[in-house]
Order: sequence, then structure tokens, then C-alpha cells
Amino acid sequence: MKLTILGSTGSIGVSTLDVVRQHNGAFQIFALIAGRNLDILISQILEFHPKVVVVADHLTLDELRRRLTSSSLSRAIWPELTAGPVARVAAATAPEVDFVMSAIVGVAGLEATYEAILRKKKIGLANKEVLVASGALVMKAVRETGTELIPVDSEHNGAHQCLRAGLRTEVTRLILTASGGPFRETPRADLEFVTPEQALNHPTWKMGKRITIDSATMMNKGFEVIEACWLFDLPASQVDVVVHPQSSIHAMVEYNDGSVIAQVSATDMRMPIQYAMTYPSRERAPVPRLDWTQPRTWTFGAPDLDKFRLLAVAYQAQERGGSATCTLNAADEIAVEAFLENRIGFLAISEVVEETLARQPWRQPATIEDVIAIDQESRQLARQIVSEPRRVAVLVDSPH
Repeated sequence: MKLTILGSTGSIGVSTLDVVRQHNGAFQIFALIAGRNLDILISQILEFHPKVVVVADHLTLDELRRRLTSSSLSRAIWPELTAGPVARVAAATAPEVDFVMSAIVGVAGLEATYEAILRKKKIGLANKEVLVASGALVMKAVRETGTELIPVDSEHNGAHQCLRAGLRTEVTRLILTASGGPFRETPRADLEFVTPEQALNHPTWKMGKRITIDSATMMNKGFEVIEACWLFDLPASQVDVVVHPQSSIHAMVEYNDGSVIAQVSATDMRMPIQYAMTYPSRERAPVPRLDWTQPRTWTFGAPDLDKFRLLAVAYQAQERGGSATCTLNAADEIAVEAFLENRIGFLAISEVVEETLARQPWRQPATIEDVIAIDQESRQLARQIVSEPRRVAVLVDSPH
């Protein structure tokens, strides 16, 4: 099987390549698509010998050429080196490609993933924004082409596995679990003085900066609710979230006879990645096994929707439909960026998102180009809201 990896230098991309490494030639890398992290990318090129490499822009491409020239790789076996969004699409849709791992953070991977679906490529989806921003269009393309879209996020991957236990018409609800992030037990009043460093200290997962902050606000879980609605054709009212700090159960599906099927595994992303790559078969994965002879405690509780406002806002956006979820994602990305740069306080993230949703005109996108335009408009509005005087950052020094 030949793979294109959208986001090869991120955590999902690195883990995907480790799965490839473990399978002794069963998978071949056709294309590595990265941003600007050349240190990791060059090591991947030297090990996996892709046919095509795509980077963010031409400045990065020039630097990549310079660094490959001084590497041990003979120019005769260099991959084709390209840059930019058109090259991303070409690498994802090439006739040689069997499987696309969609793992670019943000909407940058949307067009390439959508075009790959139109060409019936099997998709491993690790990019929430593809469905959050454009769920209706993407799932319509999946239905029309009959291609397979397998979720890689641990919660949706777990749900996908649980749903194999019965008919879709027998499902009464889907339950996604949340760790609760680093502020699960922090009083809301104290969140005003949270620093980026504190918010980046996730208790369970090691992830990129934006998704880690989204986990701290529980926006990430809101995105997962939206994604689940599209993936599994469920209304938001049938997708629940429970806080499960141990992160052992990733998802549960309740059937109409009262049975609940849970998916349990170690917190290692290589398992859902391999599941997506080898589906419908299961193969031995290079992940730790749970020791059931050891005592363990699992706890569950309802999320605090007053403290974690963005989870409630995500439900509202999904119920509204149309451009609302695209605006939600765009505003959140801008707000998180501003928080990480100490330009706004932690609680202001939700304020920026809610105000952007209130002020951005709603419409029904008909094409991917419409989605991208809505995304750009929403980002511009969110930046304006961030810069308004009353949005000035709360200094992170606690008064206590």
C-alpha cells in the first residue's frame, strides 16, 4: 500500500511512520507533506525515500534543497521537491496513492483531503478541521464515491470500533470520553490567571500546542462532538461527553437494548493509526497491553459547561449548521494563538469565539471554496475582536 502523509512532521505523522516502520515493507511512502520543520523532515526523507516531498512555501523549499545537498543522500535519488497548496493536492491525489493520512492541523489540509476523497482514496482522518469546517460537503463526497474514511482520533476511532457490534439503527447514543485537561479541578475564578505554560501541561497526552490548549478549554471535545455527528450520522442530541480522567475508555456506544460497548486501550496513538491503515483487518500493533491483573479505578462525571463554555458553544454551532462550525473553528484558532502570545487571557478565548460567532454572517457553503472564504472572513473578524481594547490580555501574574 502506498501512502501520502499530510503533516508528516507532526505527532500523528511521526507515529504513522513508526507504524510503517514496524510493518517490514507492507507500506511504502509515496509523499511526505510537511510545513517548515526541516530537521524532522530530512530525517524522514533519508529513512523512507518518498517519491514526492511538499513543504509550506518556496523559502522553505530552497532551504530544504540546500540541506539535502549537504546530506548523505545522492542527488540521483532525491524525491521530487515541491511547495504550496496545489502541490499538496497533487501529492494526495496522485494515481499511485492508495491511502492518505490527513493530519495537518487546521484547514490547510482540507482541500487536499477533499480532493483525495473525490478520487476514492482511502482516508485516515486525524484532522478535526476537515469535518468541523466542512462536514456536509466532505461526507457527501464520501457517500457519492463510496470511499472509506476511517477516523484516527482515539475517541472516534474507538466509536468506529464499537459500532461494529450492531446496526446503526440500533444505536441510541454515542459517548465520548474527555480527560478534563489540566484544569478539571481548577475553580473557574482561578482560570483568569492561567498561563500558557500551565495550559500546555496536559495530564495524559503529548500533542501540538493548539490541540493542547483546546483540550484545556474543552473546545477540542466540542470539535469531536461535531466530527462524531458527521462521521456517524448522528444528531448532536445523541452524542454525549463524560469526563474520564484515566483516559482508558476512549468511547462507548449504547444500543437500544441497554447494552453499552466500550473501546479500551493504552493511550498510544499508534493503535488507532494502524487500525485505520489496515481496516477492516486487525493486526498486532506496537503498543503496550493493559495488565488486567493490576487493580485500577475508572471514574466518570459530567463536564462543567459553565467553566468550559466552549463545549456548550460547539453543540450550539452544530445544531445551527451551515457556516457556524467553520466560524467556530477559525475563531478558536485565532483566539488560541492570541492566548499563547499572551495577548489575551485564558477565559477570553471563549469570549472571542462567541463574539465572532455572533458577528459573523451565517450562510450555507456550497463548495470547498466557500468554506475557505468563510474561514478567512471569520479569522479576520476574530483578529479584529482580539485587538479591541477591552480584549487586552489579563496579565498572568496571580494576585494571590
